[in-house]
Amino acid sequence: MQIQLRQVVKRFGAQTVLDGVTFDVDTAERVIILGQNGAGKTTLLRCLLGHYRLDEGEVRLAGFDPVRKRRQALSEVAFIPQLPPPLPVSIEALIRYAHETTGTNPRLVKDYAARFGLDVERHLAKPFNQLSGGMKQKFLASLAFARGARIMLFDEPTANLDPEGREAFRTILQEDPFRETTMIFISHRIEELNTILNRAVWLDLGKVVNDERL
Repeated sequence: MQIQLRQVVKRFGAQTVLDGVTFDVDTAERVIILGQNGAGKTTLLRCLLGHYRLDEGEVRLAGFDPVRKRRQALSEVAFIPQLPPPLPVSIEALIRYAHETTGTNPRLVKDYAARFGLDVERHLAKPFNQLSGGMKQKFLASLAFARGARIMLFDEPTANLDPEGREAFRTILQEDPFRETTMIFISHRIEELNTILNRAVWLDLGKVVNDERL
């Protein structure tokens, strides 16, 4: 299994946000996590990324605990956040950093960006935090796609994309390089992802209430 969650409990003070969440995600599964606001979706994603320590249970990414074995776990993961970080460094520096730390091919980053309608060459010297919301999302998606990670995690990945960008996003993820990639999505736009997804997990008040194949 690429992703494993066993009886995951996460509390913030007296509030239990995740309450015994258990499920596995295997190679090539594309899972959307659904639920009302406050159901625990984003907290679940942050637990997968090792941002939070669990109160009970365990999480494994590619066999590794994302808190105790953070480097090994995240070496297999690409993540697209809903809110891009306000990085004051240039696009060129970010591409170089991705290449040096994960072996990401700079040419591939630019090629994927072009498919989103983003001309990276024109913006190499521009700080990331000065890009528009849509441009940030397109650039982060291009970095993630070019990395070729075995596991991809997405938090509302199409929220800031224009129609052209949303179509490119769907098309790219259905192509051969991603055929065996394991994916988890948090999104309110299930209709935009239905050609990608093969499974849906519903959360309610921190519990898994439904898990079905699509």
